[in-house]
Amino acid sequence: MARVSPFAKAFAGRWRIVEMDNWDNDVLDLVEEAHLTFQGTADGEIAFVALKGFLDVRYGARDGSACAEFSWEGQDESDPVCGRGWAALGSAGRLVGHIYVHNGDDSGFVCERD
Repeated sequence: MARVSPFAKAFAGRWRIVEMDNWDNDVLDLVEEAHLTFQGTADGEIAFVALKGFLDVRYGARDGSACAEFSWEGQDESDPVCGRGWAALGSAGRLVGHIYVHNGDDSGFVCERD
């Protein structure tokens, strides 16, 4: 059985994506509510605009702060896509990070706990 990282507990649950650098807020919820979800020892999902992906997460610390780094794969408008990203605990209980689409766009994001 995999041991749960103490950092994983800080991220566990569903986070609502409230802002992205590369996409306007009015399209974030185009297909479903934009979110980033961390569950279990290494799983999760991300959804925004027409993209939905499933995460493979590794938890740790970066510059003394809890951090989650992930690769992901899924679909964007029915086309297969994959990429990577990271998230860190920010100020005011928010989550901040960056997502990269392989051979495509990338964007910073801000989440609030659902």
